[in-house]
Amino acid sequence: MNEVYGIDHVQLSMPPGEEARARAFYVDLLGFREASKPAELAGRGGVWFEAGAVKLHLGVEPDMRPLKKAHPALLVRHLAEIVTRLQAGGAVVTFDVPLPGYERAHTADPFGNRIELLQIIE
Repeated sequence: MNEVYGIDHVQLSMPPGEEARARAFYVDLLGFREASKPAELAGRGGVWFEAGAVKLHLGVEPDMRPLKKAHPALLVRHLAEIVTRLQAGGAVVTFDVPLPGYERAHTADPFGNRIELLQIIE
């Protein structure tokens, strides 16, 4: 029997020509690094990011509309520092109902994609 054993990456949408805004948010505020796209895909636009084993791709969608509930939930260290950096960068951060074992917050990237940030409470 085949079993799903992991996720290679998560892809979110972004409007055409907004790669610089994506880099400013994901690299400068969330701490990802930009990853190279294969030559076969580079002409499509968009940008790829990595942080450790986490891979997040932003693909161009001409009539992009962010979903209200769909989102990646990123495990982070030092949530308070990330929240401070996001707020200083102009991002809105909200805090939701606590989940046992986690501190959590939500934000949105410049395109309206919802991002959940989770820090494990030890």
